[in-house]
Amino acid sequence: MKLSIVILSYNTKDLIINCLKSITTWYSKELENNDIEIIIVDNASTDDSVLSIKKQVLSIKNLHIVGNKENFGFAKGCNVGANESQGRYILFLNSDTQVQDDGFLRMTKFLDEHNEIGILGGRLLNPDGSAQASVGKFYSLFNLFLMLLGAERFGMLRRSPRKAIPVDWVSGACMAVRRSVFEKLKGYDEHFFMYMEDMELCFRAKKLGYGTYFYPDVKLT
Repeated sequence: MKLSIVILSYNTKDLIINCLKSITTWYSKELENNDIEIIIVDNASTDDSVLSIKKQVLSIKNLHIVGNKENFGFAKGCNVGANESQGRYILFLNSDTQVQDDGFLRMTKFLDEHNEIGILGGRLLNPDGSAQASVGKFYSLFNLFLMLLGAERFGMLRRSPRKAIPVDWVSGACMAVRRSVFEKLKGYDEHFFMYMEDMELCFRAKKLGYGTYFYPDVKLT
């Protein structure tokens, strides 16, 4: 299997159903051919998310649901999904996203052609179609100083490039990781309950010599 799409769910029933529908619209053939699988990890939602998702299982091949008994947070929840996955690449996707094209296939092809890349982040769009700043620089004392001055508003610390380039870190809202690299890193650091785990993963990948790249040729709202 080439790609495992891991989506974490926590009381986002309507969002995740819409996300699933958008994925199956563009990747029905790949799901049928066992090229792609979808793994939903539910962090003990209380809004009947699991029941609602299970109603979709009958019509979606290669959709798997993992129900956690408690809310493990983002990092550990994603690790649970990764441990259940089989794909050569693991794509972590936020539940509030809407897939607008087959760009995930181009992302896997890009990774196939560039073995030096460990992590690849996809382009994110805001609901109004504008680009969402989903690439950032590692924090340092100087960068933290710039952040306090409001430099992020001017793209000095976070931005959305127009071409595929190496970057410090990419947003975990759409992050493809080579399985071999993810296993060497032992996954996300579970000390992070929520936020910053994507930056930290990219930092550890860099220390092992694996590059993180941004890939703009994907349309995701």
